Amino acid sequence: MSHPPASGIPEGTAPILPLDTVIQGDCLVELQKLPAESVDLVFADPPYYLQLAQDLWRPNLTLVDAVDAEWDRFSSFADYDHFTREWLSACRRVLKKTGAIWVIGTYHNIFRVGAALQDLDYWILNDVVWTKTNPMPNFRGVRFTNAHETLIWAQKERGSAYTFNHHAVKALNEDLQMRSDWNLSICSGGERLKKDGKKLHPTQKPEALLYRVLLASTQVGSIVLDPFFGTGTTGAVARRLHRHFIGIEKDPEYASAARERINAVQQVEFNPPIFVTPDPRREARIPFGTLLENGLIEPGQSLYLGENGPAARVRADGSLEYNGETGSIHQLARKILQAPVNGWEVWFYEEPATSKRFPVDALRKRLRANSEKREEK
Repeated sequence: MSHPPASGIPEGTAPILPLDTVIQGDCLVELQKLPAESVDLVFADPPYYLQLAQDLWRPNLTLVDAVDAEWDRFSSFADYDHFTREWLSACRRVLKKTGAIWVIGTYHNIFRVGAALQDLDYWILNDVVWTKTNPMPNFRGVRFTNAHETLIWAQKERGSAYTFNHHAVKALNEDLQMRSDWNLSICSGGERLKKDGKKLHPTQKPEALLYRVLLASTQVGSIVLDPFFGTGTTGAVARRLHRHFIGIEKDPEYASAARERINAVQQVEFNPPIFVTPDPRREARIPFGTLLENGLIEPGQSLYLGENGPAARVRADGSLEYNGETGSIHQLARKILQAPVNGWEVWFYEEPATSKRFPVDALRKRLRANSEKREEK
């Protein structure tokens, strides 16, 4: 007896990747229609299974618009765990080997999701705490105010290359390394989609959150899949940052709102220097000795530790000599300064015409730029 292929796609048929499309349907069904190893990143905001036992009321006797929709209802934790493993497995199939996933949740579900991720052989890279600067209070006064949600960032294959734009998120954070605690406000004001004066979706995420996620873990042109698309925050931000998206949403009203929202995004004309942050780790390696080979530094020339620091002499083999000791630009700088410094940044050379001093890294950049011009020709 023959069986249909696991993907749900007839054999011999080449699946088409529906880029920049909102698919209205059940993610467990629609994910099977996508080709294997075809997306770079998954961002998932699954049902939280909040298990609300009663209505929530504010002190002014108005009802809190809580999550009580059918899509958040499950018969038991076992039922929820089964659903979680199903969609995580389906996402794993469509992720590239270098792909990764972000999942967001609250204390109701995130620990169960984390266990399922590990059981399915995802490798957790970080957990990030989104601290809400304007959380909804605990109106009954019986618990602490729930002021955060947790995101788990995991890669599909442990040890494989994955995207992390360290320099981009560092620049976003005013040149400070970004930490795993993010202080961002909840979705509110004009960004919150409404219908008849009420929230259209109870758990709409702020664009600031997705901006940070996509800037950190995707490249221009990357394909981002959101299996619980809601009102399209992932797609709107992907469009702003020139990434592709595939959104799957079961609720037709949410799917329609998402399409309208994304179509209204004014995409800035693509200009690589604007959307791509240079990453020195991806640039071709240029040893210090290459500067001597190309005549930008001469044997016997003096280099200075800082603009006004002590001088070392350049040897013909590219090492430096200082007070009878020799070493590379990095070794000698670290020994003198007793600090883990980068030699390219702390050694200065002197321009003969002006007697002004500049970091030797300026010469490396000049050499790299000249090399790129030659390649273009």
